[in-house]
Order: sequence, then C-alpha cells, then structure tokens
Amino acid sequence: MSTAVEDRLQITDLITGWIHRDLGEWDKLRNLFHPDGEIEVTWFEGAFTDFVDGSMRMGVSALRTKHLIGTPVVTFNGDRAVVETNAVIVGENVELGLGCVAHNRFVDKVERRNGVWKLCKRQSVYDMGSFAFPVGIVAINATVVAKYPREYAPLAYLLEQSGFPVRRIFATRGSELEVAMKEEARNWLMAKPVVTLAAM
Repeated sequence: MSTAVEDRLQITDLITGWIHRDLGEWDKLRNLFHPDGEIEVTWFEGAFTDFVDGSMRMGVSALRTKHLIGTPVVTFNGDRAVVETNAVIVGENVELGLGCVAHNRFVDKVERRNGVWKLCKRQSVYDMGSFAFPVGIVAINATVVAKYPREYAPLAYLLEQSGFPVRRIFATRGSELEVAMKEEARNWLMAKPVVTLAAM
C-alpha cells in the first residue's frame, strides 16, 4: 500500500518529468499521462498523444523552448489530486533572433489507476511575460502583439511567428477563466468517479 509521501513523490516526478519534452524524450513524455489524457496550452488543445506528435514537429523547427518547473502544490482526495505548479517558459526562434520568457502555472488533474499516478488533464494560467533579444533588438509587429492578453502576448507572438498559432484566449492571473478552471478542477477532485461493473 502506498503512503502519502510516496504518492506525493510520484506526482512530483510527473510534474518535473516535463523535462522530457525539452530533451525530446518523446516516449518518456507520453508516459506522464494516462492514455485518455488531454492538454490545453497556448498552441495546442486536445489529446496528449497528439500534443506529443505536435511537440516533435516543433522540435525540428526553428523554435526552441525550455521549461523551468517549480515545486508542485498537491491537493488529494483519494485516488485523485489537483496540482498547481509555477513554471517559466523560455522560448527562442533561432532564425528570427527573437525570444520570450513567460511565467505561468500548470493546473493538473492527476489520477491513480491500478496503483499508478498519471496526469489526466493539463491546463495553464499565464501570469506575465516579456520579449527577449538573444542576438540584439529586432522589430516586433505591435498590431499582432496587441491581439493577445498582455500576460502571454510575447509567447503567443513568438509561437505565431514560428508557425504555431494561438487560436483563442487562455486564462490569465485573476481572470474569470482562471476562476472557472479552478472551480471545475475542485468539482472534479471531490466527485466520486463512476464505476462500471462488468456483466456477470
């Protein structure tokens, strides 16, 4: 039988396992989520398996990203947990000579199935962001930047210029979208999962 400490360590390993995306370790990245896992971030919404495929395409593009992951805050209820984690996304398009730094928080639903914790759904709240100029100042289209909320406009601009457009508005710090996201996560956490019994 697992202990609370073991459960917390397993979940922490899942969250810090995002390093596999930065390193292009795709099989290890896929293993962080349950098979029906989903993800919603700026440039992708849908099945996690498809996200990994998209990340592989990004990995061979001019866009480079790195994620600095903080210590997760975990709230348990039986075989479910909701996890919120500070992160920093560092991005650079090596052809454009343009980069960004985005501060966000991952909000994850995590579930233990057959004794193993894995991610069910990952969403993100964006707190603040800025442009970076690794090789000197380059021109930025202010009209395009203005399409996005200030909190993640530099990240969205870099993604769009790199061929990975952001297609809707995402949660930002203190927004109604963040409030709704967290309320839905709390409801999921406290709900009892439906158990389907096989016919005898």
